[in-house]
Amino acid sequence: MDVLVYLIPISLILGGLGLAAFVWTLKTRQYDDPEGDSRRILSDEYDDKPKSD
Repeated sequence: MDVLVYLIPISLILGGLGLAAFVWTLKTRQYDDPEGDSRRILSDEYDDKPKSD
């Protein structure tokens, strides 16, 4: 039972860090354009293949 004295605060700290990271991603607007990525992946405008002569 003594191990719970260590595990509960550690789990609360890790949960808080995860929540803080999620809030940070929301504040830095990383979820603003989910549709744009799905359309850009289908576009041939930015193709990674080298152009052949």
